[in-house]
Amino acid sequence: MNTSSRNQITKGGLRQAQELIITTATMIEGYHISTDKALLDLDAIHAFLSTKAYWCLNIPRERVLRSIAHSRCYGVYKGTEQVGFARVISDMATIAYLGDVYIEEAHRGRRLSKWLVGTIMNDPELQGLRRWILLTGDAHGLYRRHGWTDLADPTRWMERHDKEVYGR
Repeated sequence: MNTSSRNQITKGGLRQAQELIITTATMIEGYHISTDKALLDLDAIHAFLSTKAYWCLNIPRERVLRSIAHSRCYGVYKGTEQVGFARVISDMATIAYLGDVYIEEAHRGRRLSKWLVGTIMNDPELQGLRRWILLTGDAHGLYRRHGWTDLADPTRWMERHDKEVYGR
């Protein structure tokens, strides 16, 4: 596990602890990717997830903030404007879950999602994990390019899914 502390989201907003931020310095057409939580546009992330993301429509803002606080997050930026996001939940030793991956519609078609997933898969903090998991309804091709496959043995997997949780 890395020795740096993580940023924390509190009810009052974002509180940044001292930490070593791993930021992708590479830029593509003026875009960059950063793991610095202080740069995240929490309003934009919540707006996208709660209104456009089929997997978590109507998610309350406080749930989004809590999910960010307990995840390794990646923002995609055009200058200072956040145009994409993804997060990884992991014990940083054996398993990781990749979720909430998106690029704003106006910025699609520029290979940003491929770059974002590639950046995540090559993150030095997430190497050597035994298993990665994700759920997708429409981006199988994107993930297959990065070594993802269908479940080898779906009979071993179980879930407890409450698809109405955000509607109550």
